[in-house]
Amino acid sequence: MKKSIQYEVSSGNIFADIGLPNPEEHLVKAQLVVKISRLMKERGLKQREAAEIFGVRQPDVSKMLRGDFRQFSVERLMRFLVALGQDVEIVVKPRKPTGNAPALRVA
Repeated sequence: MKKSIQYEVSSGNIFADIGLPNPEEHLVKAQLVVKISRLMKERGLKQREAAEIFGVRQPDVSKMLRGDFRQFSVERLMRFLVALGQDVEIVVKPRKPTGNAPALRVA
């Protein structure tokens, strides 16, 4: 006898799915932190070294990489990427008429 497993299809934003306020901002921050984390790994940067580059304390970098990035604004996370030698572009364009809501995203 097979059991029916109930599930819910995600909206594509886990922060919206769990009911957090400002889910779009949380998602953008999470995407920026993923980019920062990948760059740190590619360069073999330790948290202490990254903290020096970013001008923050090592425990703050640790919290950020574990998903606790409330204390960092989107702008500050973008500044961390610039400090890691990345160009950061903000592109504003008309929404395509797909029926989806306008979105913030990190490419």
